[in-house]
Amino acid sequence: MNKKTRQTNAAPPSASSHFFRLKPLVLVVTAAAMLGSVQAQAQEKSTTELQTEVQRLRQALESAERALQQKQGNAAPADAAASAGANAAASKASDEPVALGDVVIRSRNRLEKVQDVPLSVSVVSGSELEREGATDIKELTKRAANISWNFGNQRTSSLSIRGIGKQGQTEAMDPSVGVIVDGVPLAYNALTSSYNFADLNTLEVTRGPQGTLLGKNTSLGVVNITTKRPSFTPSSDYSITLGQKDTVIGKLAVGGPVVDDLLAWRGTFVAERAKGDLTNLYNTDQTYTNRDRISGRVQFLLTPTPDFDARISLEATPRTGETTNNRTIYTPTPLTYANGSANNLNTDASTRLARSWFSNRSDYSYTNNYLYGGGGSYVNMNSQQPLITGGHAASAELNWRVGDYTLTSVSGYRDYYFNAVNDEGTPFNIQTNSGGYKNTYRQYSQELRLSSKAGGLVDYQAGLFLFGSNTDANYQKGWGSDGGAWLASASQYNTLYGNAGTNIGSGAALLKNSLDGLTTSGSSTAGLQDIRNRSAAIFGQANWHLSDPLTITTGLRLTVEHRTNSGSSVVTNNGYGGALNPVSVNGVQLGGFASDTSGNLTGANSATQLALANSVAKQYFGVSSYNSLSSAQKAQVAAAKAIRLAQLGVLYNDTQAESFNKIQPNFVIAPTYKLNDNQTAYFSVQYGEKAGISQLTNGISQLVKPERNTSFEVGLKSALLDKTLILNTDVFLTKIRDYQQSVQVYDAYTTSLKADGITYYTGSTGNVPKVESSGLEVDGAYSGFRNIQIRFAGAYTRAVYKDFPNAAKPVELGYLSDPYVDLSGQLLPGAARFTFNIGAEYRRQVLGDKVFHASFNTNYVSRNNTSTTLSSYGWVPDSSTTDLSIGLGRFDKTYDLSLLVKNAFNDKTYQTVTWNSYNPAVPRWIGLVFSGKL
Repeated sequence: MNKKTRQTNAAPPSASSHFFRLKPLVLVVTAAAMLGSVQAQAQEKSTTELQTEVQRLRQALESAERALQQKQGNAAPADAAASAGANAAASKASDEPVALGDVVIRSRNRLEKVQDVPLSVSVVSGSELEREGATDIKELTKRAANISWNFGNQRTSSLSIRGIGKQGQTEAMDPSVGVIVDGVPLAYNALTSSYNFADLNTLEVTRGPQGTLLGKNTSLGVVNITTKRPSFTPSSDYSITLGQKDTVIGKLAVGGPVVDDLLAWRGTFVAERAKGDLTNLYNTDQTYTNRDRISGRVQFLLTPTPDFDARISLEATPRTGETTNNRTIYTPTPLTYANGSANNLNTDASTRLARSWFSNRSDYSYTNNYLYGGGGSYVNMNSQQPLITGGHAASAELNWRVGDYTLTSVSGYRDYYFNAVNDEGTPFNIQTNSGGYKNTYRQYSQELRLSSKAGGLVDYQAGLFLFGSNTDANYQKGWGSDGGAWLASASQYNTLYGNAGTNIGSGAALLKNSLDGLTTSGSSTAGLQDIRNRSAAIFGQANWHLSDPLTITTGLRLTVEHRTNSGSSVVTNNGYGGALNPVSVNGVQLGGFASDTSGNLTGANSATQLALANSVAKQYFGVSSYNSLSSAQKAQVAAAKAIRLAQLGVLYNDTQAESFNKIQPNFVIAPTYKLNDNQTAYFSVQYGEKAGISQLTNGISQLVKPERNTSFEVGLKSALLDKTLILNTDVFLTKIRDYQQSVQVYDAYTTSLKADGITYYTGSTGNVPKVESSGLEVDGAYSGFRNIQIRFAGAYTRAVYKDFPNAAKPVELGYLSDPYVDLSGQLLPGAARFTFNIGAEYRRQVLGDKVFHASFNTNYVSRNNTSTTLSSYGWVPDSSTTDLSIGLGRFDKTYDLSLLVKNAFNDKTYQTVTWNSYNPAVPRWIGLVFSGKL
């Protein structure tokens, strides 16, 4: 940043220090210049803020004129007329609606008017997000068109655009919707959903495949987030929020020059603590979903010459815990499947809790405690732990300007830590970890980009991009002393305990030790994984200005993708029942002795194994020889070993999956035609690919094909009613081949292991042959009312499976013998037909130098199915949530006090629902926000 730029952006002189020395005619010129300065800052202020500032300047002008008249006596006629003219102009500017300024975006790596960009783009200012306390990705997406945040935990949440993208969850795959923060792509969904985004400048949502201008290519769209950058103007902004559920949020953004005209800095620090809305009765200090986040970002801006600048950013988010998983209220499992046939209730908690092992506990029952959670206000779990997340980031953006060209380098690093320890949903010691996940993620990126000067016959950008990520992932399970009694089949439970007779003591010990203390690292689709993704790309995009009204944008990208994945699934702790292990599973040696389903020893046991069998007889039945056990006693050993074998699940030694290697193209062709000064029409064809996936399914390599997306869009961008109404509309058609999501695939592992002539199938990430989304989008703003600005966006979307013959069966179709169902023609999960959001802000100067302000944002989502299998139980009705803010503060923002209400009308629509559980909505929250400048 050079001196000239800093002087242009500097605050205007105060009226009190200069106006008294001005002649009336010069006063008019100065007032006009100040009003012009206000218009020049339109990119950083909302229309209502500008309206209020115009009114303040008019009052300052009137005050200065009165002071001047008192000092000089009656003004000369000519001067008096000039002053009157100035007042009239200022009054007119205040009383009439203010035309919306030309909103600019950075989505194409340069400042452009959004009305000139041949893309469907939504823009939300950072000031609006801050005003309504919208700092996480869920709140951010409620203020843009046709984008949604899909409920999950910090790791499993995802973004979808135009109804597509809900199911992109595995560590080995790229997100369908990309997120870019200050030029650095986030190539892992968890990086988006785990943190707050504070001190923002703008949020931009660009729909359709991207990559001919971006470092990281995406198949559905991009969320581009820019933070406020260092400035040579000193600033120190803070806010403190106190609210319900012991909420305390502190924010500080401070910065300014370190060395004048050479080095500036900006620091942003956020600390947030709050209780959740559900309480864990087992530990009442644990609430769901609580908030516990601390983060800091420090940036430096270096400007040694007018032609070079560098911005360095460092971020840290220390590891903290938030209880997110198992925010679940259980309901009775239906007694029948969809065809009326009886459901096997052995899988339901009611049958397990009815077992005498559990029913003897008088303070807990299926009806009074397990179900309903007190109307959705509590849970009761003994092993649920907070999710631990944290990470660090660093980036460097360098810009060299040489003549008509700019060379930009963006280097980025991010890491992320995640650790989940989950409970099965009861206060019993069934599972010490019912399926936890621990991983460490690291990504590195480097982008070099050359940009020509805009204008002329053609302007262009071209660049190189390198990217790498490493993920060390560990899927963990653990069992406790009640695990055997809960997970045993009815016959196994009766053999060991329910009908054990005189052997009940031995059976109880076997039932307990069958699983107690056992831990594994791995599952059918994940275990100890080492995932490595590498990308290298060359890209370029040109704007061909063939005439004043006609511009054609063309772009091409070629990306070399290399993906590898290796993993294993093993026992990490045998616990108390190691002697009950099988000999081996799938080549993984477990050290047990060989016996048949009746408990009789087979002839394949070594002397060591026979000794182990004898130790089992001694430990549980007090006899020295296994062969001296009765048939009933051997049957008990066999039952305990069968329980253990079933829970061991899929095991496999370290295995390398087939790697994915391919050169993938992206391209765009988009003609833009200016019909007149206020209307621009465009048409675009965008093509993009998402990399295939290197993965293991039950220890066997299963390569997933790349996702291929072709998107067509026709749009009209209009500025109407003297530019007080911005109205952008488009119709779109998106066709995807080999869409990546969960499918039913051939289970080679189980088919080979059982070798019983039956072909087995399992769920795994794979490819849906064809998916299609089409619809209409509207995005706009209106400032035709004095002191009011309105922003609105809406969409009609029809996102369907055009061809999906191998989908997993929903639970209510469990009676079907077929291993999968055909969902062709059905709407995608989470794809609502209608969505819209509307926000409005009212600002008015009152009490001299004070400003009264009020705003709201309403987000509406029509009926949609939250189940990934499209279960008939997964439908949630239409819902809408409204956030409100009302406050009073000084015009110069030295202080402000606001009342903030989230979910003001307390919408209680479930977030997700299955046939025997639901996730309740987050209830209304009220808080006070005090903010200002130090």
